[in-house]
Amino acid sequence: MWGAAWLHRATNDPYYTNFIKSLGGGDQTDIFSWDNKYAGAYVLLSRVCQSQPLKIHRHNLPFLNWFKDSQIHIHLLQRAVLNKDNNFEPYKQAAENFICKILPNSPSSSTKYTPGGLMYKLPQSNLQYVTSITFLLTTYAKYMKSAKQTFNCGNSVIVPNALINLSRRQVDYILGVNPMKMSYMVGYGSNFPKRIHHRGSSLPSRAVRSNSLGCNGGFQSFRTQNPNPNILTGAIVGGPNQKDEYTDQRDDYARSEPATYINAAFVGPLAYFAGGRSP
Repeated sequence: MWGAAWLHRATNDPYYTNFIKSLGGGDQTDIFSWDNKYAGAYVLLSRVCQSQPLKIHRHNLPFLNWFKDSQIHIHLLQRAVLNKDNNFEPYKQAAENFICKILPNSPSSSTKYTPGGLMYKLPQSNLQYVTSITFLLTTYAKYMKSAKQTFNCGNSVIVPNALINLSRRQVDYILGVNPMKMSYMVGYGSNFPKRIHHRGSSLPSRAVRSNSLGCNGGFQSFRTQNPNPNILTGAIVGGPNQKDEYTDQRDDYARSEPATYINAAFVGPLAYFAGGRSP
């Protein structure tokens, strides 16, 4: 479904519409991660329901007339004029059900939060779920604002700013506004993880050692309490436990290991807020 949703977005080909429908309903999930893409697919497909018709301004008409018979022209209009396709309404509803399971004050919420306000899904690399879900929240809030829509979680009316405010709190927490006053992005701020579970970061550079290292040669560096000699700037670690505690130990890989699937999703909300978007 995830792949077909993106191909539908890229091509607007009815083949992918029919293929997605043939898959039937997916999981009613409360998570989004590298190995569970249902929530992301629901949000992406919901865009079709909420898109506004393309507005063609008068000053563009001469240009459009110039290539009105072109297949490129037809393709562009097919992609842009989505006209709120109600065939995808079930996915919009599934996306909103997912969000209702995330919001802390929703009657159907299934998401725990730490005392400091961080989403807490699972003990293994919890920040992967935080960054991924936050990405979906900012994306859906953007769709809602564009379509001037709200939705309900039980009797609660959910407005775009509810999603944006929660997303901002998660971003701020990761970057240092938390009980530990620690940035979980390596190299950002003055207090960040110094002993991350990463071989390249923890091994001394060849420029400062005379001998090569074998397969087991890194364990001396692994077991030391010294800070990693190489700062892996920008890497986000797995994050604190459910009590907002972080011990900064190299062998605690569930919390100290960085991963691309943590960082990749964080780009979305960072771009959203860096672009001046505000509630």
